[in-house]
Amino acid sequence: MKAIFGLLLAFTLSVAGGDALAQISDVNSAINKAGRQRMLSQRMAKAYFQIGQQVEVARSKKILDSSVSMFDRQLVELKNFAPTPEIKENYLKLEKSWLAYKDLLVGAEPSQENGRKVLEISEQVLALAHQGTLQFEKLSTGASGRLVNISGRQRMLSQRMAKFYQAIAWGVGNDKSPGELEKARKEFAAAHQELAAAPSNTQQIKESLDLVNQQWLCVENALNQKAGRGKRPFAVVATHRERILEEMEIVVGLYEKLK
Repeated sequence: MKAIFGLLLAFTLSVAGGDALAQISDVNSAINKAGRQRMLSQRMAKAYFQIGQQVEVARSKKILDSSVSMFDRQLVELKNFAPTPEIKENYLKLEKSWLAYKDLLVGAEPSQENGRKVLEISEQVLALAHQGTLQFEKLSTGASGRLVNISGRQRMLSQRMAKFYQAIAWGVGNDKSPGELEKARKEFAAAHQELAAAPSNTQQIKESLDLVNQQWLCVENALNQKAGRGKRPFAVVATHRERILEEMEIVVGLYEKLK
């Protein structure tokens, strides 16, 4: 319940209308928002693939719709906050790629043909969103900026693994998909160890990271199951990835407040 409340609160603050420019108050806040764009790029593709396979359709549609709206709003915030010409230019490039991505996501019912295009352009959007996050991190003067970036990247990796898992299961993955899935798994595990060992961790951060680890073990078991044995592994991946995301939203917010 705590995790779900934390996610709902974080997302509500992120998408509240009418005060978008006031949302980003400092560099750590910008790193958080920029990092969340990375996550959303993967989350939308994952939801699209789940809808195409009839996996938790109603929930997946809600995830896709809310993620599209959030990406739109945060892109406006980040473009307006951009403190350097280089960062501004990057977000103008991201805007262009995003418009093409959005057309695929909302233009028609999911199909395998468009699914392959979604997989490809989700990588382009991710690369630009990641570049923006790194640019903001370079402006950070404290150690907390790195922790916000790493923990924020965990949100993305949780969705990235699910994206490739669902893409492979639906038959829209490419020859790189299995390797990218395995790479994301290893990066998530390594980054979790780094975060768990951070000297600045508060008790609340430690507890949240412990909960993430518990969900991660469940996902690992599901990922190790072969496709083709019903939809239970797909549902497990979908459910536990959401729980990991919920808890990591809390962790990122806590790191953002550290000085």
